[in-house]
Amino acid sequence: MHTLAFQMPDRGGGPTGPRMRVGRPSRRVRTLLMTLGVLAVLGMAFTMFAGFWTDWLWYRSVHYSSVFTTTLWTKIGLFFVFGLLMALAVGFNIWLAHRMRPPLSAMSMEQQSLDRYRMGIAPYKTWLLLGITSLVGLIAGASASSQWRTWLMWVNGVPFHQKDPQFHLDVSFYAFDLPWYRFLLGFGFAAAILSLIAAALTHYLYGGLRITSPGARATAAATGHLSVLLGVFVTLKAIAYWLDRYGLAVKSSDFKATDNWTGLRYVDANAYLPAKTILFCIAVICALLFFATLWRRTWQLPVIGFGLMVLSAILIGGLYPAIVQKFQVQPNEQAKEAPYVEKNLRATREAYGIQGAKVTDYSGKSNTQDKTKLRDDVASTASIRIMDPNIVSPTFQQLQQMRKYYAFPNNLDVDRYNKNGQDQDTVIGLRELNLLGVDKQNWINSHFRYTHGYGVVAGKGTTADAEGRPVFTESDLPSKGDLGAYQQRIYYGEKTDTYSIVGGPQKEIDYSDDSGEKTTSYEGKSGVNLANPINRAAYAVAFSEPQILYSGAIGKGSRILYNRTPKERVEAVAPWLTIDGDAYPAVVGNKIQWIVDAYTTTNGYPYASRTTLGSTTADSLTATNDSRAVVAQQNQVNYIRNSVKATVDAYTGEVKLYQWDTADPVLKTWMKAFPGTVEPKSDISASLMAHLRYPQDLFKVQRELLTRYHVKDATTFLSGSEVWQVPDDPTNKSGNAVPPYYLSMKMPDQAAQAFSLTTTFTPNGRDNLSAFMSVDAEAGTPDYGTIRILKLPTSTTVDGPKQVQSQFNSEQDIAESIRLLRGGDSEVEYGNLLTVPLDGGLLYVEPVYVRGGGLKYPLLRKVLVTYGGATAFEDTLDQALNKVFGATGPTTQPPPDEGTTNPPPTSSNPTVQEALNDAQKAFDAGQEALKKGDWQAYGQAQKDLEEALQRAEDAQSKADRTGGGDKNSGTGGPSPSSSPGG
Repeated sequence: MHTLAFQMPDRGGGPTGPRMRVGRPSRRVRTLLMTLGVLAVLGMAFTMFAGFWTDWLWYRSVHYSSVFTTTLWTKIGLFFVFGLLMALAVGFNIWLAHRMRPPLSAMSMEQQSLDRYRMGIAPYKTWLLLGITSLVGLIAGASASSQWRTWLMWVNGVPFHQKDPQFHLDVSFYAFDLPWYRFLLGFGFAAAILSLIAAALTHYLYGGLRITSPGARATAAATGHLSVLLGVFVTLKAIAYWLDRYGLAVKSSDFKATDNWTGLRYVDANAYLPAKTILFCIAVICALLFFATLWRRTWQLPVIGFGLMVLSAILIGGLYPAIVQKFQVQPNEQAKEAPYVEKNLRATREAYGIQGAKVTDYSGKSNTQDKTKLRDDVASTASIRIMDPNIVSPTFQQLQQMRKYYAFPNNLDVDRYNKNGQDQDTVIGLRELNLLGVDKQNWINSHFRYTHGYGVVAGKGTTADAEGRPVFTESDLPSKGDLGAYQQRIYYGEKTDTYSIVGGPQKEIDYSDDSGEKTTSYEGKSGVNLANPINRAAYAVAFSEPQILYSGAIGKGSRILYNRTPKERVEAVAPWLTIDGDAYPAVVGNKIQWIVDAYTTTNGYPYASRTTLGSTTADSLTATNDSRAVVAQQNQVNYIRNSVKATVDAYTGEVKLYQWDTADPVLKTWMKAFPGTVEPKSDISASLMAHLRYPQDLFKVQRELLTRYHVKDATTFLSGSEVWQVPDDPTNKSGNAVPPYYLSMKMPDQAAQAFSLTTTFTPNGRDNLSAFMSVDAEAGTPDYGTIRILKLPTSTTVDGPKQVQSQFNSEQDIAESIRLLRGGDSEVEYGNLLTVPLDGGLLYVEPVYVRGGGLKYPLLRKVLVTYGGATAFEDTLDQALNKVFGATGPTTQPPPDEGTTNPPPTSSNPTVQEALNDAQKAFDAGQEALKKGDWQAYGQAQKDLEEALQRAEDAQSKADRTGGGDKNSGTGGPSPSSSPGG
């Protein structure tokens, strides 16, 4: 130690050198720390740049760069304008308070104790001022930038050409102007309060204000300064009172007639409205008194005026309306409220597009004695769909998945396709990519090799084959059938939620057939080019995937595809739209197009009651399935239009927005804000028009409103005697509302069937049927969007859906049959309970599926039908209808030579085929025993069926392990589950 201490000075460090070097970092360490700091700053900067740059590249790739730039520049403009205004307001008042500080000799003892704080900040006061103003400016600017929608709607607003009944102002004032004025008012209040606080603190710090010292509490300069700021605050309060008058027209309140009541009531028009006017006048006088302090230099009159304003707000704004409500309204509420209820009724019906709903009386009971005629009328009245798209997805999956890396959505869709000149209700789904089914999970497989789904699978909605399976009109891989030639590769879909890199040196797996795997390379123009190293680096950062930067699988022509679900793409290119929860596919021309319904909304329609979209559009499907989303969870609106029909190409990802509601002023406003983004309605092709339909979420919103707003009489509305409710889904135990159903049918006033969306209503708190509602869902027809309601009589009761389901379950023969169907490990699943008006009565039809006995998917086994008190539970719809009506009618089953029935299952494995043959025999024996009522034989047949299916599954598993499976099956051979049985 002594030697070391002695040698150090010889190196020029001096006696204290070693201690100084230990306490201070060396130059190398300081350089390293500085370098790391610079790198950290650059890293954060590049991370922010990567987010911005990738967004810009994506919008440019979909040809909607104007949406990105308009939104960006609007946000930047609002940020800087309002941030600068707030910074200037606060900074100016701090500077003014500092400039008005009294001389040091006038300071009190109290202020002298603050001298050390003044001395401490004196060298930094300029920087402190800049720091404070910058902070408040940043906060205010960030808050203002979030109001870009409010600004764009205000500056681009177009008139509704409809006036509110109270103030006679155009509805656009409430929808577009009032929200912006309220934002400006809120900003003004924030600026006044922050300036007042900053000025008061500065005056106190520099002696302009005193708290504990004797004598005057404030200098004349401080008094004048703060009184002006208080005057500004009270002036803003006066403006707020004036705007509150108009706000009454869009104010929601509790009212026993309905939830979320909006608009003026008697107490608003006769108490609150005059009170707001009086308070406005008082506030103006009070503000003038504060401004007068500049000359009078006394707080006496302003304080008295302010106290008067507060007292008036309590008495005039609170107590007086309560007295009016108690002593004028409540003793004679219906007479007082009726004129305002009528205004609410008209406005609500107009705002939700239900003003044209046709309500007609319907007896609910048929007077036709000719049962043969009734039976014949069924075919002309409705194409009854027994294939439930919300049940048969596993059946599509098992029979048409083909490979494990394909999958269908949990809920299939219903569309109509023309065959031989007639529209046919069709259950349709896409064979989308399912990365969870890829055997070897790695980055290359997940993002380069497995990139797309393949083909459409469709089946008739109105028929099933002899084994209860769908009758496919489009099937196999590649898909073939009635839909003709089209681009079958699906790069954009509901289940495609990850990015893919395509078009480069790495080939993609296309599909597999008997000759083996086929590869392809994406030829579309969508996606962002990754040949640019800056782009690669940006996406490596944005996606937190460094391999994008250096992977050899990326090269010339590589493009990255992301934001691939239809909902994501439409939401991104049109952030001002509310998107329907269910996008559906259609083959349009030679392409697969996703069709997305989009809505324009506002919550500023005067007198129209509000609804929450999230709760209104929820039903038993959204509660139990993840493929059908709920719209805008907590988005409260009181005006909605299906103003845009959007399409997303499943191969190219191209997004197109078409103007649908050409009269909607909200859409016109957004089209002014984002010119060129929405194409005219005339550009919709005839082939696309054939697949457009009335959207489910709009229908659910309208049916919820119509539970109360189907009445037009204020007295009936107030009494609540005609309130309906949407019944719970009786086919499951979710406790959620029954979903609406698409169905080709005709209402009593229609000459022919039309593709429709239907629902039922029950009286509030009861289960019998009160009304049946349908809307013409077939776009391009004169009656599209026409709402028809058949109102059942209140003097008699007609069974509702829950009662019909209970009737099905309680009948002894049906209950025993269902119990037998549940034998072993089988599960019974009830399909959609369809309601069809027929000759004055109501026909209910419900398909019943069985899943079990070794089967992994549901098969249609029975059909429940009831009409006029008669019930049938038969193997086919025709048999059930014949039994209910006691007459034979035209068959709904296709002739065997149509070419659309499913081929019998075959297997290249003799052992499997032998077991499947035994399963078929056991199934046939069970059906024969069921018809004879021989339950013992039926039970034995079920056991034989289960044993045969187990042998088939064991043999197939063995074949898979030894490589002897059928190449046409995604699991190496045909699954035993595809056997006819159950």
